Amino acid sequence: MRFAKLNFVLALLLALMLSTSGCGKREQQPGTPKQSGANFIIGVSLLTRTHPFYQDLEAGLQEAANENGYQLIVTSGEFDVAKQKDQLQDFIVRKVNAIIVSPCDSKSIGTAIQAANDAGIPVFTADIACLAAGVKVVSHIASDNVAGGRLAAQAIVAALNGSGKVAIIDHPEVESVIQRVSGFEEELAKTPGVKIVAKLTGQGKKDQAFRTAEDILQSHPDLNAIFGINDDSALGALAAVEKAGKSGKVTIVGFDAVPEARQAIKEGKIYADVIQQPIEIGRMTIRAIKFYISGGQVPAAVLIPCELFSQKEALTGK
Repeated sequence: MRFAKLNFVLALLLALMLSTSGCGKREQQPGTPKQSGANFIIGVSLLTRTHPFYQDLEAGLQEAANENGYQLIVTSGEFDVAKQKDQLQDFIVRKVNAIIVSPCDSKSIGTAIQAANDAGIPVFTADIACLAAGVKVVSHIASDNVAGGRLAAQAIVAALNGSGKVAIIDHPEVESVIQRVSGFEEELAKTPGVKIVAKLTGQGKKDQAFRTAEDILQSHPDLNAIFGINDDSALGALAAVEKAGKSGKVTIVGFDAVPEARQAIKEGKIYADVIQQPIEIGRMTIRAIKFYISGGQVPAAVLIPCELFSQKEALTGK
């Protein structure tokens, strides 16, 4: 990877120090503690702990928490928003000092965040934003998913030489996916010769994405490419393409570049992936919390750049 991490970190820290937008501005709320260190407890509810992306995000959270002596209570909804709501309610009962959530459902999670607001506990979102109206999230730290979606579209346009039929394996309940699909569609619209002929959910899971891709391939036997909104979607699509005997005939672009997908890219089975920086998302989320509790004005959103990972990077190990 060729991310200019040092420059990015410096730019973000400068933004945290200088932001005066008022979004995420420090407002003392009843019950909002100022202490830090070992007595500062952060409740974390991730989308899942089984996916490499969230394992890396958790590692970044833990690394930065350890640096500051914060205690993390890490849970995950495992795609179940009802379970995740219970986790946030437990954090409220335990009177944690801050909450980090990667919502399983960007709208439904709103009632749980509102309960945290009412309890005076600051809430931060990592990777996936909350789309519920009327709730307060101090800051959202995530990849620039719109730009990432554009990168995926550019890769497909290049692979198809500007002409072909494309399908999207979607997961529209999740804000980060909504953003990357939006960027993908906007970028693809610049190339009239490339048409989106199907957009169906795979729920972000490999087995469901496999079944979805099978349905798409049956409905569109002349399909040229598939955009999987994460690597489980892309790998599920790959399995369906191989089963249909269309290996090498359907271009696949994914999102995340997990080890299994990187190997598939190296072997030429997947064309490219958009790669994120989950460890950096975790680190920056903890740094945003630290700055906020010290009285700083935190940006409403901190977006971390993505890059494209292709066979060239896979073969050179970059």
